[in-house]
Amino acid sequence: MDDIIFGSTNDSLCKEFSQDMQSEFEMSMIGELNFFLGLQIKKTKNGIFFNQSKYCKYLIHKFGMENAKHMATPMSTACYLDKDETSQSIDIKKYRGMIGSLLYLSASRPDKMFSVCMCARFKSNPKESHLSAVKRIIRYLLGTMNIGLWYPKNSTCNLIGYFDSDFAESKMDRKSTSGTFHFIGSTLVSWHSKKQNSVALSTVEAEYISAGSCCAQILWMKQQLPDYGIFLDNIPIRCDNTSAINLSKNPVQHSRTKHIEIRHHFLRDHVQKGDCVLEFINTKNQLVDIFTKPLPKKTFFAIRRELGLLDINDLDKWVTH
Repeated sequence: MDDIIFGSTNDSLCKEFSQDMQSEFEMSMIGELNFFLGLQIKKTKNGIFFNQSKYCKYLIHKFGMENAKHMATPMSTACYLDKDETSQSIDIKKYRGMIGSLLYLSASRPDKMFSVCMCARFKSNPKESHLSAVKRIIRYLLGTMNIGLWYPKNSTCNLIGYFDSDFAESKMDRKSTSGTFHFIGSTLVSWHSKKQNSVALSTVEAEYISAGSCCAQILWMKQQLPDYGIFLDNIPIRCDNTSAINLSKNPVQHSRTKHIEIRHHFLRDHVQKGDCVLEFINTKNQLVDIFTKPLPKKTFFAIRRELGLLDINDLDKWVTH
């Protein structure tokens, strides 16, 4: 191990830990954290800002796209990728390198998570159309290198989960894509976009599977929070599907739900225990759409802002506002 990060709300504990480590290992204290494995951290009196602008510049230079045209969004709303077996194959090593680099950049850029995960599905046999989609993501980064996650000071400690899914949008196997994310107060702390393992036979089934993934992450986070003196129950999980909410309360198996795997029904058990509760949110306010489908520019910008993704040059203006 070359680097280690540690911290505490008590300065004396930090000093004690540092002394113990230095007595056992040959190491030195660099000081307050500002850069770690490509992740830049800027601390201000109002909060902490995370981004990866240096890594982003390196990525763009590595793939020779410094002079490419900027794009407003990472993926066009008209883009629907499939195997494209009639198109010409491309250098698989280069394609996988581009996908790997973009996935690492997702540590501070959830706004491109869906697009990168979509392109990653074709890394076993990439075609020209897939490479064009990846290049568009990099062209989007050209104009947004300074964007990162803002964590304001004195944010509340409420834990809130959101989930959503498309329905059978994958042309190859008609599997749905789940999207979830979690806020602590107004800060985004966890996000997820993944194609489901099984084919859903209804929108209710696709949504309920997404709800199970969201609940599992909620339970894990709930178990960690007591270490910080935070104890939560009835944690809200928000979705825009009333049928999925009703299913969590009513275990009756009917024609629309009989194919849902039993493992997803643990959600109902935890709702009954009071660990979490499903709440309805209007579709137009469903922020998880950014993790399940390509969005038009106006909608994409609005959701990106709601997730706490800001440009470092606009940080002072936003904090003042």
